Amino acid sequence: MGVAAQLKNQPRERTTPPDLAELRARLQSVVPAIKERAETTEKACRVPEENISALRAIGYFDIVKPAMFGGFEHDFDVLVELNIELAKSCASTAWVAGLLAAHQWLIAGFPEEAQRDVWQNDPDALACGSYAPIAKAVEVDGGYSLSGRWSFASGCDNAQWSLCAALLPPGADGGLFAPAFLLVPASDYVIEDTWNVVGLGGTGSKTLVLADVFVPAHRVLSFADTTSGQTPGAALHSGNPAFSIPMLCNIPSCLASTAVGAASGALDDYLARTSRRVTRGAVAGGNNRMAEFPTVQLRVAEAAASADAARLLLLRDLRERAETVRSGQAVSVADRITSRRGQAFSVGLAIRAAEALNASTGGQGLDLSNPVQRAWRDANAVGRHISMNWDAVGTMYGQMVLGLSPQGQY
Repeated sequence: MGVAAQLKNQPRERTTPPDLAELRARLQSVVPAIKERAETTEKACRVPEENISALRAIGYFDIVKPAMFGGFEHDFDVLVELNIELAKSCASTAWVAGLLAAHQWLIAGFPEEAQRDVWQNDPDALACGSYAPIAKAVEVDGGYSLSGRWSFASGCDNAQWSLCAALLPPGADGGLFAPAFLLVPASDYVIEDTWNVVGLGGTGSKTLVLADVFVPAHRVLSFADTTSGQTPGAALHSGNPAFSIPMLCNIPSCLASTAVGAASGALDDYLARTSRRVTRGAVAGGNNRMAEFPTVQLRVAEAAASADAARLLLLRDLRERAETVRSGQAVSVADRITSRRGQAFSVGLAIRAAEALNASTGGQGLDLSNPVQRAWRDANAVGRHISMNWDAVGTMYGQMVLGLSPQGQY
């Protein structure tokens, strides 16, 4: 019986959280089966319940969840390091599982009553999310009414709740509409299948449709609070300053980890195939070992260095932010923008690594069952996410260090 099966049949230990080494061992017990399902996951356009159940059994969704509700309360670098490992096997599963796990930390920023709504009756409840605040919430007695369509809700088939971003109306003193997350149970929305894409196809990032859904006021978390780290939940979980880290220092790192892991996994698969492969040229170039081509050797070196650098950059920034709050200091705007720079640049490095490998797989690399081409498509899909757009993030950092007012998400 594997580790996941053993854990599934036993009560999960909450008093002594497993450390990184234990969590890594647990993860390694389930990734072979997840890797075997990678192609079918992509074709199904959603992460299968078998993957979610296996990850739930090893405590994956408890990594950064508050201890008050049965979580391990690890720092975010632990989740990101493990998510890189998971993405080596299936980037779509890692994208969804990483977000579902990260959202446990984000929900911890809401008022206590909202956290109890989510976890008190279902300790294993998970939340997907749609971050673009396009719709406007209507203020009603006791809260807000929501109607509209929320796209790109990754993992919505696997979630019991959703974080729906919307614009809250100005207060009595006037002002502008303000973006916020509103927590909505799955029973209050319909999932519309709008997901048919060339990369991260298995994430099931479909559209949620809401019609006059009531959201009580306690299930609201403003962007201003969560991007500054000054949330109601940070005060509730004050014993762990990690809950006061600004959201955009953490959540996008989980997204970026998917590209980094995909590139690392592509390298493993490439080496396994190429080290023993002999060319099959019909007229010229046949019967030569691929491993002996200097160009192949250089591509392997470039991919390995790029993936290593991306991983180190992501983890360094996360650990520095955690160290800052543990020392009793606030994370500065400069730190926040530096985190955003590292997230976007690490994705660029991952794409560079995947491209170096995929470009030399030959005709065999075109087969949709080839994991290298899937990793290449998945890494590029991560790079299309607005949070990972280097032009937007890079110019924001440049504006800051050049003494201008930074414009962007931080």
